[in-house]
Amino acid sequence: ALREFADTATSLAANADATTISIEDPGETPKRQSGPSRGSGREEDDELLGNDDSDKTELLAGQKKSSPFWTFEYYQTFFDVDTYQVFDRIKGSLLPIPGKNFVRLYIRSNPDLYGPFWICATLVFAIAISGNLSNFLIHLGEKTYHYVPEFRKVSIAATVIYAYAWLVPLALWGFLVWRNSKVMNIVSYSFLEIVCVYGYSLFIYIPTAILWIIPQKAVRWILVMIALGISGSVLAMTFWPAVREDNRRVALATIVTIVLLHMLLSVGCLFSLTVWEVRLFGHGIHCRKAE
Repeated sequence: ALREFADTATSLAANADATTISIEDPGETPKRQSGPSRGSGREEDDELLGNDDSDKTELLAGQKKSSPFWTFEYYQTFFDVDTYQVFDRIKGSLLPIPGKNFVRLYIRSNPDLYGPFWICATLVFAIAISGNLSNFLIHLGEKTYHYVPEFRKVSIAATVIYAYAWLVPLALWGFLVWRNSKVMNIVSYSFLEIVCVYGYSLFIYIPTAILWIIPQKAVRWILVMIALGISGSVLAMTFWPAVREDNRRVALATIVTIVLLHMLLSVGCLFSLTVWEVRLFGHGIHCRKAE
């Protein structure tokens, strides 16, 4: 047998173009070729929901925020984010990708409060300044008009926006935790992740509020609808994967409630701007008559 093997090897070496035939043992199970598994769809769903490596993420988050809550280091971790990450998350909130989860793509690695805090602060001043400038431009040149800025309205705008950016995520987080205890396969985001999503979703309203200087109501409503469509889609595509395994009615009611509350904020900001202009105009006429 060894001599036959040696003769075969010699003949193969002499003829490199020779074809060999391999006869497998009938009892041997052939190996499967590597390729995409049938469960790839479910794996994509898990990745979309952020299930894979979730334990590792939670462990790392626990190690990162291990300082006592009364120390400065504990709160410093919430603002530990670089400029590139903030701009990347802003870009993601302006250009939502269908089928992609905002938390999974941008937030889960390092949720922060730096971006949401300054986005809300900028939005407050943008609404206040645009309201004053819009009223000034509308009545510019009128002899009966006396411009009186009302910066105390900034506190009202700040209360409304910051309350929305914190209380709504708090209620949603509590609801998801409660449903997670009732139904299996429901992914519950952390409170910090939900706050982060809501904060970055409000960025689109900053340029919208600046463009509210344009006095035409039709233009303002178009701008509000565009901003609502972009930011609302970010919220819907983020939280739908978290509730879609729940009861169908509960899941739909949750998404509808999220969008309606967001719509209420959008319309409320525009309505308050209109009321602001009317009150400023009336106050200006009153001051003019008093003179």
